[in-house]
Amino acid sequence: MSCRVVVLLSGRGSNFRAIVEARLPVEIVAVVSNRPQADGLVWAREQGLPTVALDHTEFADREAFDAKLADEIERHQPDLVVLAGYMRILSPAFIARFEGRLLNIHPSLLPAFPGLKTHERALAEGVKIHGCTVHFVTAQLDHGPIVIQAAVPVRADDTPETLSARVLAQEHRVYPQAIRWFAEGRLVNKCGCINLQDDSASQSVFPTES
Repeated sequence: MSCRVVVLLSGRGSNFRAIVEARLPVEIVAVVSNRPQADGLVWAREQGLPTVALDHTEFADREAFDAKLADEIERHQPDLVVLAGYMRILSPAFIARFEGRLLNIHPSLLPAFPGLKTHERALAEGVKIHGCTVHFVTAQLDHGPIVIQAAVPVRADDTPETLSARVLAQEHRVYPQAIRWFAEGRLVNKCGCINLQDDSASQSVFPTES
């Protein structure tokens, strides 16, 4: 039986496209956006995937929207919920409802640079290595058990735009990999740390741009 996945997105959905194009052993049972005109939602429809548009501006508050969103997700009976450029902070009640089956990708090497403008902040701090992180979502913003990371060197002539582009290329590699591992049942949470089952050699392998 394939792993049932619901994807949440707010914009163009480039990570979502990478997930689809990776041909993973999953079934995308719904693509949901809080922005009805999101490019990612349009692309999903073009691929024949089921889509749902829930406009967050039509709800009184975050909790009301998240409750409706959670009900819609549960209707599709997912094994995994994937945040692919979903640009809203999730309420604690929503996160608790999907604990252990909610994945996110963040454009930094967490725990460094949580939040927004990660590439600008990395350049301002003068770090030499930057990257991205796939992690399980917890109530703490941009925190939670790390599944996989990818690193890129920071170049002397980098701008936020050039650095972002190289990090995004790595996101498109590691997010499908993390989802594949989840679908194969290979992710083991030991005291808040994620290990790969039956493949100790891969546990320390982090794809890195040269």
